[in-house]
Amino acid sequence: MEKDLVLYTLPGCPYCRKVLNFMQQRGIDIKTVSTSEPGAREYLETKGGKFQAPCLFIDGKAMYESDDIIAWLDNEFPAK
Repeated sequence: MEKDLVLYTLPGCPYCRKVLNFMQQRGIDIKTVSTSEPGAREYLETKGGKFQAPCLFIDGKAMYESDDIIAWLDNEFPAK
């Protein structure tokens, strides 16, 4: 079953860029939301528990820390 994935990023954040670069290198295409979009900050604080990016929501559950997100993506989307 396919997971519902949404990545929240903060403009100018080097850790967000690190995750986005990894996704681009792997050809991983998941929905991304900038924290500058209306309601994004509030969603992160309400659903994730804090305002921190990057944040990957996996089926509604928040995962923080760029290295953890990359490790999870690497496992879910192995290199071809």
